[in-house]
Amino acid sequence: MNETQITINGNSNLDSNYITWSPVPAQIQLVDTGGTTNILAVRLRNQNPSQGGQVVFFPPFPGPGPGDHGWDEIVLALPHDGTPVPFSIAGKFGKPSVADRDAIIEVVDASTGNVLSVTPLMVRIRKNANRLEDGERQRFLSALAMLNAASTGGVGGFADYANVHTDAGFQEAHGADGFLPWHRAFLLDLERELQAIDPSVSLPYWRFDEPAPNLFTRDFLGVPNSNGTLEFDASNPLRFLSPPIWREPSFDTAIEPARVMSEAATTQLGAVFASYRIMEGNPHGSAHTSFSGVISSIGTAATDPLFFLLHNNVDRLWAKWQWYLHRFDMTSADTYTFLGSAGDPGAARVGHNLRDTMWPWNQITGTGGWNDRPPTAPGGSLPPSPVVNFPSPTPIVGDMIDYQGILQPANRLGFDYDDVPFDFDLM
Repeated sequence: MNETQITINGNSNLDSNYITWSPVPAQIQLVDTGGTTNILAVRLRNQNPSQGGQVVFFPPFPGPGPGDHGWDEIVLALPHDGTPVPFSIAGKFGKPSVADRDAIIEVVDASTGNVLSVTPLMVRIRKNANRLEDGERQRFLSALAMLNAASTGGVGGFADYANVHTDAGFQEAHGADGFLPWHRAFLLDLERELQAIDPSVSLPYWRFDEPAPNLFTRDFLGVPNSNGTLEFDASNPLRFLSPPIWREPSFDTAIEPARVMSEAATTQLGAVFASYRIMEGNPHGSAHTSFSGVISSIGTAATDPLFFLLHNNVDRLWAKWQWYLHRFDMTSADTYTFLGSAGDPGAARVGHNLRDTMWPWNQITGTGGWNDRPPTAPGGSLPPSPVVNFPSPTPIVGDMIDYQGILQPANRLGFDYDDVPFDFDLM
């Protein structure tokens, strides 16, 4: 009996079997030839096309080109000596996973139909928090609660994020072009920490221009009592948040959106980055100030888990704008305004130029002056990922632009959104 083995992302360890809409390299080889000395034709396909995450296949990486959105199955010829045969794989847009490794690649002998191997993986995608299934919500909350518990010792954990997003770091993260890439790195940092706890977790987003009745509940992000302090169900892992979170909405969370600009209007803010980045005020700022409490102030906002779902939607809106207008070319000021480094002619404040390293991951501190770094740098370097090798532990602003690796496949950051496809037209 012939047997086959699939390797994804260059690693035979199952820890690397997590994909998004972005094509990634894979290979297949015979590991037991069954005595054959002939080339074996095999068919790769989804084991169950009617449920679980689904994948599409391409020729060898980078494989796809403009207009090529992948095939539901592919036939490959495997040498009998076990030489690996390359191909590419991606999640099928609109068919993400709902559970860990619920996407299964089945390899069959093309001539006999015999199943030679199965490879489980996950199409791990950032989703609308209001539409999460119970298991997805519970895994996210459990991982977040575990990270929060780890922070009580004062080293690492959820508390680091509140210590980073403070008034002292305002000029690094707000008020200029670096707002969007800095927060993309901030979200990626948290998501990778959560995935180190549970690799099936991805950050959900709060689409704040739509009602989200399933989000502001006792079994998810809490309901304020008469004092504005959040209350949770006894089964909600976030009930142990410390200190307790104060958050009071100025809108009816069950039936109304936040007081923000719509997604359609946000997309139309401008065709170049210098115009689009004013979304920092509305919808971003307006979403924060749709509440009283810690979420409404820069210095305390990141103590509330809602902060990360709010900013994940801000990042999704930027990602969708990039997709609409093909804004991934880092040599163009239409993609990002300041292309050089701090100190170059016409450059922005340090931390907001394409070639600048980003605080606090660079661990550079200063006196907190207008063109200097903050006096402390909590949190350490950017966590690694078993799925991608980018960016470095000390990322630069430009590392956050081509997040899908459209123009530079090796620069994938390892996340995607449920309603933002991979832009094959730019490959």
